[in-house]
Amino acid sequence: METLWFIVISLMLAAYVVLDGFDFGAGILHLFVARSDVERRTVLGSIGPVWDGNEVWLIASGGVIVFAFPRAYAAGFSGFYLPLMMVLWLLILRGLSIEFRSKEESPIWRSLWDGVFFMSSTLMAIVLGAALGNLIRGVPLDQTGYFSGPLFTNFQLGPHPGVLDWYTVSVGVLTLLVLALHGALYLAWKTDEEVNRRSIIAAKALWPAVLGVGIVVTYMTSQVQPLIFHNLAARPWIWPLALLVPASLVAIVFQLKQRRELPAFLASVVFIAMLLASTAAGAFPNILISTLDPAYTVTVFNGSSGALGLRIGVTIWSIAIVLAIGYFVYLFHSFRGKVDVENDAHGH
Repeated sequence: METLWFIVISLMLAAYVVLDGFDFGAGILHLFVARSDVERRTVLGSIGPVWDGNEVWLIASGGVIVFAFPRAYAAGFSGFYLPLMMVLWLLILRGLSIEFRSKEESPIWRSLWDGVFFMSSTLMAIVLGAALGNLIRGVPLDQTGYFSGPLFTNFQLGPHPGVLDWYTVSVGVLTLLVLALHGALYLAWKTDEEVNRRSIIAAKALWPAVLGVGIVVTYMTSQVQPLIFHNLAARPWIWPLALLVPASLVAIVFQLKQRRELPAFLASVVFIAMLLASTAAGAFPNILISTLDPAYTVTVFNGSSGALGLRIGVTIWSIAIVLAIGYFVYLFHSFRGKVDVENDAHGH
């Protein structure tokens, strides 16, 4: 039952990164692919109906972690208190920029919120990547089951690392590039004319950057946390997940050359999902790895709730996830097709 809930949480977090990831990507790129006010409203219009719904997956994932793995939640949320406050403020600023931008027609007002949208989306992508880097590298969990540490120290690895070091920042940079590519492919699918053309150019430029930085970060990971690669080698059932990572990255280029925008975006979805899935499968059964002593590591077995609660939770979660998936299918179906911005100065 603990393994099932590990899979559930991994799937929900992957859904969040895939769905809210293209929102972040749109924010990262919108100053570059959209030059005029109408074009920037087009970018906002492409994510306007869905961005707040996409964030529900993050909230729901946090709730499921509290329920299924309370020890991991208690340790992680206390140890990462400062980064989590940064995430909270970045999410608030991004929401404000989307909702407030078109409330006034002043160019200064709109330029201000355009800058906030870019800044919050960019930093959020880096912070998410750094968080993943911390989970891979490990944190200084002690015998009490908790840890604390500064945002950064000397940027070196060790038993007591900061949240930011050369490895976690590298993962953050890779995440920034991956989500920018994801956003470019989404905008290419949802827009036309100049925004569409510039988004395709951005995607073609970002693809080799993702490939190059991805290879470097993969090598770094093999040195920082070789356990993941040992597990990958020892678990043949993970190999298809890992093989789909480069295959989907190649598929993005092929689909772009064929001018097939939706398949290219779906290939990006597979790339991100399989990258996260193979990482989670390689880390299993560990949730929070201790850099002090492996005995202090929080796993799915020593950090889970009681068996009865986990069994009851499966029923409740199954009903909720069916409703959630149905809602998102309806939402994306309702706003299918290219964005058409009306000649109204207000709204997205």
